[in-house]
Amino acid sequence: MNYRMIAFAIGRILLTEAALLLLPAMTAALYQESPGPFLVPAMILVVVGLALGVKRPQRTAIFARDGFAVVALAWILLSAFGALPFVLSGDIPHYVDAFFETVSGFTTTGATILTEVESLSRGVLFWRSFTHWVGGMGVLVFVMAILPMTDGHGMHLMRAEVPGPIAGKLVSRMSDSAKILYGIYLAMTVFLIVLLVIEGMPLFDSCIHAFGTAGTGGFSNRNLSVGAYENPVFDITIGIFMLLFGINFNLYYFLLVRRFREVFRSEELRAYLLIVAAAVIVIAVDVSSYYGSFLTGLRHAFFQVSSILTTTGYATTDFNLWPTLSKGVLVVLMFIGGCAGSTAGGIKVSRVVIGLKSSLADMRKMLHPNAVTSVQFEEKPLTDRTIRGVQVYLSVYLVVFTVSFLLLCLEDFDLVTTFTALTTCINNVGPGLEVVGPMGNFSTFSDWGKILLSFDMLLGRLEIFPLLLLFAPSIWKRRVVRHSAE
Repeated sequence: MNYRMIAFAIGRILLTEAALLLLPAMTAALYQESPGPFLVPAMILVVVGLALGVKRPQRTAIFARDGFAVVALAWILLSAFGALPFVLSGDIPHYVDAFFETVSGFTTTGATILTEVESLSRGVLFWRSFTHWVGGMGVLVFVMAILPMTDGHGMHLMRAEVPGPIAGKLVSRMSDSAKILYGIYLAMTVFLIVLLVIEGMPLFDSCIHAFGTAGTGGFSNRNLSVGAYENPVFDITIGIFMLLFGINFNLYYFLLVRRFREVFRSEELRAYLLIVAAAVIVIAVDVSSYYGSFLTGLRHAFFQVSSILTTTGYATTDFNLWPTLSKGVLVVLMFIGGCAGSTAGGIKVSRVVIGLKSSLADMRKMLHPNAVTSVQFEEKPLTDRTIRGVQVYLSVYLVVFTVSFLLLCLEDFDLVTTFTALTTCINNVGPGLEVVGPMGNFSTFSDWGKILLSFDMLLGRLEIFPLLLLFAPSIWKRRVVRHSAE
């Protein structure tokens, strides 16, 4: 374990958060509010960051367990310090509530303890939604894009943070891959902001909703979310962009370099679009009588399917009132999530496809024991290691979900509220059903319940293993043989 490099990397990450806090400070000053709630945490972060990351260690290699430790510790500390502006501004005076809101922001969950948001200061609203944008592509990916830290072992950081079963480089240098990803991410975000402004949404509101859409987070500055505008053009625009941000960003790079064949043969993309189409049709037919018009039902169905599948969590209507079938479809979508390598949460479409294919292959093997079977994905045979990795992830996910569910049952809410509250947090979706529905919130949960759900949000965003491995004693042991394979 390279402790000095871990401290150095975390120091650089905290310094980056200090710099990011200057944006909401400037926003507060622009709207004649006090920038103090952002500048004070920024100064604290500078002191701590310099203490940890002022001197680059001689040995800068980061191996697998170092990468897991850096990612897990960084996300916890970012959330802990990022909660301070909420407390210092007085908008969320209770620290546990502020921590829950910040974790929800950075993990792009969008679950909230706030009963209403329109009275919050502009600076706090900006910071609250900006955490979505920063956390969407990944905090460490952002830091790697602007401050390359390692001697070529940054891949372990990428694998520990980027969602999905397989993380790979776009180009040879990891820092260059990070720059490409964030360049695409920034360009798409700016384009959405401009588009919303042209369509008539105020600039501040456009920034807030673009941050939430890009990061697939879902925080809004309106109590009724996107539905407050009652504007079908906004609904369609944001709905389309939610789907776009739920697609693997590698495919956008392939489009830029004209590798169109890579895009068209993407099996995950085809499955993703098929799921969207099927869910929209089923829900539109089911709710058309509720709205009195098939077209109105289709618009709301498209928006909510886009929002829930990509784990964004915006709402244009109270889907808590929808028929049971439609609500059941939305709950299933909460588990599936978006594509690997996107800003969306959930289990991921690629894991669902690989899991189904490997299960079918195992059943064929039972019928034909001597047959040679292989599981293919994206027109390539998968290695046993990849298949096993998906199976292990799904098994651990089920165990974590079960334990968390039983613990959350101690809160004594109804079963639907408890189940969907956990589902929406561990899959980084945002709204659930009943008490935590699109018009509800998490304010009635106890402090320990909010801490448990915060832990689950982090588990979901970091794909379980980096956070769980923090509690494994072996990860903290020093390497006995300095140059042995890890």
